[in-house]
Amino acid sequence: MTSPRLCFLASSAEPAQQALAELSARYGQCAPDQADILVALGGDGFMLQTLHRHGQLGKPVFGMKLGTVGFLMNHHRDADLLDRIAAAEPAKLRPLEMTAQTESGIEVHSLAYNEVSLLRQTRQAAQLQIELNGQTRVEEMIGDGVLVATPAGSTAYNFSAHGPILPLDSKTIALTPIAPYRPRRWRGAILKASTEVRFRVLDPYKRPVSVTADSHEFRDVTEVTIRESRDRTVTLLFDPEHNLEERIFSEQFVI
Repeated sequence: MTSPRLCFLASSAEPAQQALAELSARYGQCAPDQADILVALGGDGFMLQTLHRHGQLGKPVFGMKLGTVGFLMNHHRDADLLDRIAAAEPAKLRPLEMTAQTESGIEVHSLAYNEVSLLRQTRQAAQLQIELNGQTRVEEMIGDGVLVATPAGSTAYNFSAHGPILPLDSKTIALTPIAPYRPRRWRGAILKASTEVRFRVLDPYKRPVSVTADSHEFRDVTEVTIRESRDRTVTLLFDPEHNLEERIFSEQFVI
């Protein structure tokens, strides 16, 4: 049986660069578009960077943790990599598509595999209106901001903001306010993944707002629309003992 062609990609951290040299010497190295599988060496931030840079290629990605946070990564081991990849379980992720209008009239687009977050830019709280499928659900939300998270991203910033953890195959997204002042009792919502979410910045001059799709930030936005991508997916590969769905489920029982 022919071994898969691998492309090793590494963060700038020294341990990741060292592993890149060792693994590529041991298993060979292909360009991303020529490889069968991409192997990402780093932390979750580098995994997201890899998905943004190479997700359009449609190649499965096997990550190994050589960074600070590794929720989306497998443990790092040099040995038996080909056997691990052959036995790995796939997890399909569908990103969010974000379209934003800026104060200067520019329209910007980005994808987010974890979350899209709107955040105040100054000491003044953000003042936002929230629409779901064209219907206004929150006339005025005042606070530090608000985010929309995928199931894979629900254990990250969303969870830190007291949002719900979503099962990986639940076909839902989380809408979570960040330090809300008004409405005081609103704690967000769990939405169908097909829901189109639109935020309008009610006072962009006095209360400027930025939007971040994973690590891509755009400042001075006036309107942001978010929907789950209909035609883009990525496949992550996990060791059976570190199945992503099980990790997300287990996070709900960490005390």
